[in-house]
Order: sequence, then structure tokens, then C-alpha cells
Amino acid sequence: MDIVKYVFLPGYPDAPMDDSPLEILYEDNHLLAVVKPAGLPTMGTPGGTLTLLDVARRYIKQQYDKPGNVYLGVVSRLDAPTTGVVLLARTSKAARRLTEQFRERTVRKSYRVLVEGAIRQLEGECVDWVAPDKRHRRMRIVGRTLPDAKEARLAYRRLSVVEGNSLLEVDLLTGRKHQIRLQMAHAGHPVVGDRKYGSVIQFPAGIALHAHRLIVLHPVEKTPVELVAPLPETWGDFGIRA
Repeated sequence: MDIVKYVFLPGYPDAPMDDSPLEILYEDNHLLAVVKPAGLPTMGTPGGTLTLLDVARRYIKQQYDKPGNVYLGVVSRLDAPTTGVVLLARTSKAARRLTEQFRERTVRKSYRVLVEGAIRQLEGECVDWVAPDKRHRRMRIVGRTLPDAKEARLAYRRLSVVEGNSLLEVDLLTGRKHQIRLQMAHAGHPVVGDRKYGSVIQFPAGIALHAHRLIVLHPVEKTPVELVAPLPETWGDFGIRA
């Protein structure tokens, strides 16, 4: 895994320091996969706040001496407090083909999650119907007959119990906003550090939700690409190592 320096972008008040690492998991003419740190939004924030997309564009521009604007399409995105794999497309054709894979649910998205409390079942599946709660800028569990309700499904496997909390491997079977955060909280086991959804335990940086593995079909070569991001060192405060 290559590690390069963030480029400081003038005009961004929340820009990270020059020595903050940008971890690159995979790079070719069609794809760029990086590890998102906690607290850095993926894209689309108001007021000029620095985003991962800004940093990645500046990296491509400088690395390849690109004139003008740099195209990067965000194929997978993560909430600001979440860490892990983010996949970007370097061409519009790659973005189109990858987006289709996500829409058809042929990709595999696997997360490492530390949730409050000891989950007794070694494995299971959560199936709910969710809708946005725009007033509180979050998602909520609703009845399936609500007009804007969408099905949310995930499968989990308990890896261990750490200090009374459960370390899970979660496979997302659908891709709804805040899905893991909402469904685990609804099940009585909020993600550690996630105050928005009821956690009472503090986490060192962001929340204990990490996009650990993403498997896609290369948009041009048609071969599987497996992207794996090690756990951040902050998880070591809970006795969990990469």
C-alpha cells in the first residue's frame, strides 16, 4: 500500500496538516482506491470544507501533471466519521460500469464494526425498511408501506467479544444511507462512538465502523479487484489490531 502526503489546499480552513497520509490501495488508468480517514468527508460538503475527493483530485493532478480539471467519479462513499476503502473512477466509462455493478448488487462490501454490548448469536441477518428523517439529518426505521420506504438488509458474523462489546464482520446486502449505523442501533447495539444513533461509549476518532473489504469487477479488464484496508491504529485502544 502506497502512502503519499496530502497536498495542502489554500482556502480550505479545515485542511489537514502536510504530514497527514493519503493511503493508496490500488491505482491504474481507470481506478483509484484510497483509505478514507475519520472526519474527512468523501465529497459534497458546503462552505469549502476539504473532502477526500478534493485531495484525490489534487494528487492525480500533481502526480501526472494533468492540466485543467481532473475527472474523478466517486463510486463508493462513506460517512464522514467512517473509515476505510473508497473507490474512485478515473474515467466516465469506468464510473458508469462500476455504478452499474453497485446498482445490480454484484459487488461485495464487507465492514468491521464494533458495537455496544455482547451479541449472543454468532451470525445473523437484519432486514428493515428505512426512510430519511430530514429534520434530524438521519435515517429511521419505518413500515414497509410508507411511500419513501426502502428495504435495508445486512448479514453479520460475530468475530469476538471485546470488553463486553461485539466485534462484527458485516456484509452489506443493500446500500442505504447510514444503514449499518441505523440497523445495529435499532437492534439494540449501536456502533461504538456513534452518538447520532445512541452510542454512549467514546471512540478515539470518528466511529468504530470501517469499510474493510470491497470486491468489484475491473471495468475494463473484467477481472476481480479485491481492495482491503487495514484497521486504523485507533482501534488498538479497544485491544483490536489490524
